[in-house]
Amino acid sequence: MTIEDQIVGLDRSVEAFARCVTSLDEQRFLQKLNGWTPRDIVAHLVGWNRYVVEGGRQILRGELPFYDIDPGDNYSKVNAVLVREHSSSSREELLTDLRRSARELKEFLRSVDLSDWNRDHGVRHGSSTITIKNTMDELIADYDHHRKQIERCV
Repeated sequence: MTIEDQIVGLDRSVEAFARCVTSLDEQRFLQKLNGWTPRDIVAHLVGWNRYVVEGGRQILRGELPFYDIDPGDNYSKVNAVLVREHSSSSREELLTDLRRSARELKEFLRSVDLSDWNRDHGVRHGSSTITIKNTMDELIADYDHHRKQIERCV
């Protein structure tokens, strides 16, 4: 998979997720589903778009991304910070932030040298190797997971 393939995948996932959230009425947008509201999920994804940019720069320097140092169980500590930082309850404002942060992420991805993108090594963390590519795979999967989660509860 190339950088452009992942950018296309990110675009598809962001827009499918945004359409799903847009289809919710205001009450559903603020109603808890499995512990989080759709509002919380949007805030989480806005933050992760930006975290992947910063973490990607750290990976390129051979450093462990900051969010992997003490993430909590299933990234609970990291995600709690994101939900607090992106505190708006306005769906339109959060979706604007989501799309803006996705554009920032795409700009970062396009700035990555192809030799860095294609290298098979990244940063070792426990038994895993963290790369920009597999980080993006996980982020795209997270968008799709959360969209399906919301769709099941509506």
